[in-house]
Amino acid sequence: MFAPAHLYGQSGRRTAPSTNTKPPARVPASQRPQQSTEPPQTPAATPPSATSAPASNASAQTPATTTPTTAPVVPANKSAASPAVADTDPIEVDPENIIRINSNLVTIPASIVDNQGRTIADLKLEDFELRIDGQTKPVSELSRAETPVRLALLFDNSDSLRESRELEKQAAVRFFRQVMRPIDEAAIYSVSTFNTLEQPFTSDVQKLVRTIEHFGKPEGATSLFDAIVEASAYLRPQQGRKVIVIVSDGVETTSQLEDFNEVLRRAQAADCQIYVVQTGNIENANLRNLVAERRMEQFAAQTGGAVYAPKVTSDLSAAFAQIAADLAQQYILSYYPSGDARDGRFRIISLRVPARPSLRVRARKGYYTPKG
Repeated sequence: MFAPAHLYGQSGRRTAPSTNTKPPARVPASQRPQQSTEPPQTPAATPPSATSAPASNASAQTPATTTPTTAPVVPANKSAASPAVADTDPIEVDPENIIRINSNLVTIPASIVDNQGRTIADLKLEDFELRIDGQTKPVSELSRAETPVRLALLFDNSDSLRESRELEKQAAVRFFRQVMRPIDEAAIYSVSTFNTLEQPFTSDVQKLVRTIEHFGKPEGATSLFDAIVEASAYLRPQQGRKVIVIVSDGVETTSQLEDFNEVLRRAQAADCQIYVVQTGNIENANLRNLVAERRMEQFAAQTGGAVYAPKVTSDLSAAFAQIAADLAQQYILSYYPSGDARDGRFRIISLRVPARPSLRVRARKGYYTPKG
């Protein structure tokens, strides 16, 4: 119901035939298939799927994905599906005659609620107004949360979080058991001084559960920024909605990349939505780290995610349930930019429902155009 490295290797640790082919036998003319005298028909180019680009905002940023498609040119008087005729030599296709179709699909997951926070589920494509850098743009397609999810869970295993550790693990286990669909995949990172990809992408819920249950004693510092960068790079080539869920107090201590804006830029460039279950208030409600809180809020707001800050351990399961519900109820808008310069620049997204101005729309704040 999900209906919702650059610094490290796959392990999560830092890391410093030719074939000879005989020509076909010549077939007597009387036995050759009769060729059609009708002129050949050129297949129409098929537009890319709305979910083929990476899905899912500190100054608002998120990139588009380029999907090159190569269509061979069919020689005249031959059908692409017809068997080769033996009385002609093989034809070499000049690379200059190959048609390439480039698509820069931008997907925009959006959560819509009313003033009471209730999900609005009856909107249609024509209800939305999309603006890119202030200019109204057409929305090509609208789908709901049936789009697959690729999720990376960043679980803080540093020494700063101890008291609520077992309850956090139990809540994460329930989260996976309740929301994973066969079309969804998730991965798990252990965040500490040195981050580890404990479980690569899988749709096997039992593997995810065992990974969490086998987490050892919390220890070390917190390289949270590095973990976000690594997870973003891991998610970037994936198809569907790309989601990072952080379970942490949000305090950063030992990352190699310390620039918040650069970390955010990389998450946005990978089309990631960031959700945070911020557990600092559970550990010590009287000692809040305001810098950490603001950073987590910015990560979520700029990428279209959300922050949940349970104050007592009994609220942990509710926080995970809210994330699952949010992913399950999203609208997925597809936009095909036309005329965008391939300059790698950040484009600002504004999305609203003009006929119902009281509705609250939560979506990514922008995307990066391809470069080159």
